[in-house]
Amino acid sequence: MQVVTAQRHELIEVFTGLRLRQFQRLVRAVHRNGGRALDPDRPGRPWALPLEDRVLLVAMYCRTNLTMRQLAPLFGISPASVGRIIGRHGPLLALAPGRRKPGRHHILIVDGTLVPTRDRTVSASSKNYRYSANLQVLIKADTRVAAGRPLPGNRNDCTAFAESGIKDACGNATVLADGGYQGTGVLMPHRRQAGQDRLPDWKEQHNTSHRRVRARVEHAFARMKELEDPA
Repeated sequence: MQVVTAQRHELIEVFTGLRLRQFQRLVRAVHRNGGRALDPDRPGRPWALPLEDRVLLVAMYCRTNLTMRQLAPLFGISPASVGRIIGRHGPLLALAPGRRKPGRHHILIVDGTLVPTRDRTVSASSKNYRYSANLQVLIKADTRVAAGRPLPGNRNDCTAFAESGIKDACGNATVLADGGYQGTGVLMPHRRQAGQDRLPDWKEQHNTSHRRVRARVEHAFARMKELEDPA
C-alpha cells in the first residue's frame, strides 16, 4: 500500500520543504525536460508511479538521505523501481544555472555546511565524525539559492569556496561570509588584533549588522536539514 503520495498535499512541504505552488512548478519543469517520457533504456516499460509522485520521491531522496530500501515501502514499489526513478529523474530536478551573473549592486551570502552522505566518492570523515560532503551554498536576499559541487567534508570553507564553483557564481557582487573565508576576497566580520582587548564601537556595530544579514543563510540550512536522518 502506498503511504506517501503527492495527492496528499500536506505531505509535500513536510518531506520536500517546498510549498505546494513551488512543488507544482518543479513538476512542470520536469515535465518540460522530458520527465513524462519512458526511460530510453526501457522504452516499453511504464513507470510505476505518476509523474508527481516520481518528483516527490526524488525530492525526498535528496532531502532526507533515506535509502532506496526505506523509500520503496513508502511509495508501494520495489527498491529497483526507486533506483530507476532516481536515476532517470534526478538530473531533471537539478536547478538550471542562472543566465546572468550577479552584478556589483547585488549582495550575496555564502556559507558551507556538512551534509552526511553514504557516497564515499564525494565524502570524507569530517569534524562532525561522520562521512560528509562540504556543500557551499550561495543565497540572495530573495532566497534564490546556488549550490556548489559537493566536496569531501574535510575541506575547509576557503578552499571549497573556489573548488566548488561558487566563487565563479558570485560574479561582481558583494559577498558576505563568516571568518572561515580568509583570503577569498569576501566581506567578513572585523576581528581583534593581537593585544587588542575589544573592538571599537563602530566595528562592533558593523559585526552586528553583518550577523543579522548572514543569518539568512543559516535559515536556509535549517530548512535543508530539518528532516536530516539523525542516525
